[in-house]
Amino acid sequence: MARFFVAATNIFGGVACLGAKEAAHLRALRIRRGEHFTVCDGQGTDYICRLRHIHDEGAEAEIVSAEPSRGEPSVDVTVFAAFSKGDKLETTVQKSVELGASSIVVFPAARCVSRPSAASMITKTARLQKISEEAAKQSHRGKVPGVTVSPSFEHAVKAAAACDLALFLYENEKEGDIRSILRSKTGIRTVAIMAGPEGGFEPHEADLAERHGMRKTGLGPRILRCETAPLAALAAVMYETDNLK
Repeated sequence: MARFFVAATNIFGGVACLGAKEAAHLRALRIRRGEHFTVCDGQGTDYICRLRHIHDEGAEAEIVSAEPSRGEPSVDVTVFAAFSKGDKLETTVQKSVELGASSIVVFPAARCVSRPSAASMITKTARLQKISEEAAKQSHRGKVPGVTVSPSFEHAVKAAAACDLALFLYENEKEGDIRSILRSKTGIRTVAIMAGPEGGFEPHEADLAERHGMRKTGLGPRILRCETAPLAALAAVMYETDNLK
């Protein structure tokens, strides 16, 4: 069933109001008056709607039923991804949203090759947010995960460390493995996953993360690309918290 996100304020009195962009999409999908589609308020509720009117400025649909979105996991996971080259961040955002991440934070690290200016980052963040929205629609999420930029590595570490479990993906870690760490924790509600850029983290960055309470962990004997590592860790978190069944 076709799926649309609208602001919660556009859902009232048993009616969902869609804008011109959504109306154009309805036409493209050949959805006609009386046919059904799903509207999500971006806050975790899905509405099954019946199209009532459609015009150039928008559309109105009658709400038939409402239920909590089944696409939202029971654990809140934030993916912290270092600046990377090319379209790697786009891949990280898209796949993180599909796997169930609640938000994505991008940040600078010592070995980052890509160091976008503040002006270019505004444009890039807007694009990443659009990718998040499209991925949320495709994967039937109930929320559109936000994409934000941290001003510094230390700022990102402090934000990550505030979670119930903060995972620092470090290829030089030989003792802590992600499965053991996840299985040693119970009642986890919030998780942070921090992944480095091409070339990984500097030792002093790993030390800083550990001092702030993050758990260093490896991901097995293979060295994963910077866009692959956070996705592997995210999948492991979802599996161990029963969000892949």
